[in-house]
Amino acid sequence: MVGVDVLVILDGASEPLGGARATSLERASTPALDALAREGTLSRLRMVPAGLAPGSEVAIPTLLGWIPDGTVDRGAIEAAARGIAVAPGERAWRVDAVTPDGDRAGDAATRRAARALQADACAHAVHRLAGHRLLLVGPPPLPAATRAVGLRVWPEGVVISPTLERSTVMVAAIGAAAGIGRLMGARVLTPAGATGGPASDLAAKAACAVQAITGGATRVIVHVGGPDEAAHLLDFEAKVAVIERADRDLIAPLAAAIRRASGTLRVCPDHGCDPATGQHDAHPVPCVRWPGRDLGARGAHGDDPAVTGMRPAADPAGDTQGNGDAAGAAPVSRRLTERAVADLAVTDLMPRLVAA
Repeated sequence: MVGVDVLVILDGASEPLGGARATSLERASTPALDALAREGTLSRLRMVPAGLAPGSEVAIPTLLGWIPDGTVDRGAIEAAARGIAVAPGERAWRVDAVTPDGDRAGDAATRRAARALQADACAHAVHRLAGHRLLLVGPPPLPAATRAVGLRVWPEGVVISPTLERSTVMVAAIGAAAGIGRLMGARVLTPAGATGGPASDLAAKAACAVQAITGGATRVIVHVGGPDEAAHLLDFEAKVAVIERADRDLIAPLAAAIRRASGTLRVCPDHGCDPATGQHDAHPVPCVRWPGRDLGARGAHGDDPAVTGMRPAADPAGDTQGNGDAAGAAPVSRRLTERAVADLAVTDLMPRLVAA
């Protein structure tokens, strides 16, 4: 158990600064995270390479050490998440059912879209995933039926390759994070009640992670999808609530277990998602490492061997993550918030692309 490295990914928890509104991380009551921040090391990480759209399929692999050099194949991720076989010579395409305005389609519209797509693409298999998501599997090229009104196909891209040690355990709901974990070589565990949404059973995830720690895992990754899903629903209060539940039901018991195991805990979002728009953003995100290596300086960067290739970099022009005042926000203090790390140099996790 000695030396276990635990990472909690609060998917989409970060938000842009610069307006009069406090972010969800600032609004949330997070006593466990606050204690980690006081004792640990805060940093500011950029996990979305320039030119790539912000999303979990890019940011989570980057955080775990696999740097994408182009668009990541979301179809391969979804197939891996659910154990859907893709035979040699076939491809998997992620397909979304959408409204005329481009929003996520409802359940009935998604069922109709799946039936119509299966009827028109009879040489392919259509799998209904969660919500508005579909997976199309079969031989290329992409069937013409996917150009129908009400469907949006994710682009083909590079497939994630295994880079994680075989002793790595990922605790995640069935979804993108689970697929990424499997493709990268982790053993993925999905406890009962883990849905990936705002109401997911985070206590069950904590129990699963603690069991992995006591069982001798050297690296444990816990994914929390609720903040991102709540933001996509434009639900400010649900996003704050799931962050607070993650603090109480997941992070607090994990910190106690890691203290007993003399391990390391890191907590950070993978990317931002604004509940005002439902859109992802690629701004740098706050991260806490506990125990920290430099406890004296506010926000000093710790040397984290669990993330390879990290190096400080100046914030690029046009990044408006300033440290202005926000209505409803507490004074800037050592917390896992965007404002608490706004004055820190940005640490890039993709040095090869930065150097290029």
